[in-house]
Amino acid sequence: MILSVSRRSDIPAFYAEWFIRRVRAGYCLVPNPFYPQQVTQISLAPQDVEVIVFWTRNPRPLFPYLAELDERGYRYYFQYTLLNNPRAIDPKVPAMATAIQTFRELAERIGPQKVIWRYDPIVFTQLTDAAFHRQSYERIAQSLQGHTGRSVVSVMDGYPKARRRLVEMAREGAALLRGDLAAQAWFGELMRSMVDIAAANGMEIVSCAEELDLQPYGISPGKCVDDELIQRVFGLEVTHAKDPSQRAACGCVVSKDIGMYDSCLFGCRYCYANRSFELAKQHYAAHNPDSPSLLG
Repeated sequence: MILSVSRRSDIPAFYAEWFIRRVRAGYCLVPNPFYPQQVTQISLAPQDVEVIVFWTRNPRPLFPYLAELDERGYRYYFQYTLLNNPRAIDPKVPAMATAIQTFRELAERIGPQKVIWRYDPIVFTQLTDAAFHRQSYERIAQSLQGHTGRSVVSVMDGYPKARRRLVEMAREGAALLRGDLAAQAWFGELMRSMVDIAAANGMEIVSCAEELDLQPYGISPGKCVDDELIQRVFGLEVTHAKDPSQRAACGCVVSKDIGMYDSCLFGCRYCYANRSFELAKQHYAAHNPDSPSLLG
């Protein structure tokens, strides 16, 4: 079993203590996000977990527990989101300089092949146009040179949960750029420049669940839960089956996610995982690190 920790919340940033306590207990409970009365018990025993995929914008709270994970025999890698959006878009994420330092420390500790840089989602607004993203991407890529071998990109999708927040974002001067992106000359120029920047800094660049065809620009579809990467990095043969619970454009193989929606506190305006930031705050306040499930 591949364990996803987590697409639904930033467990390393906000719930690291809960996670390590569940590791020590050997299991956790995960309510179905759509039918909460259906609860699944998932074994966290090392012999049952082939690989852990961590998703985060701040893994530092997990640092004190990495040695214990190693001692217990867990294999893991990180999907680390690092952008430089204005606070109107990403109001509470770590400052870029801090995030870069954390990324570098993590890569030096566990190896650059186990830390994937996510420049995603790319949000095109009045404040963050193609010129902004080219400059931002190049600056971060140069800072991460030698600390990762892969960059993952995607263009923001308009999730229904985020619609009201995007309207509010527009009122604050960060209105989305409208129209068919692929038809814009600047879009292709940006994608090609990102390919060149990634290569210049020793990185391959792939897309994540991207419905736009980026292959003409040199960006191939990628997998975040990646059987090929797992085989290459850990020498481990895992399932090759596509995860049927993910979108058609997603290439990830099957995994078990132990997170819950409405629990991340970063407040990213485009977030698909929170219906309400206020609800997420309430859930966090009520969170019990001794509970077998993340919430409840």
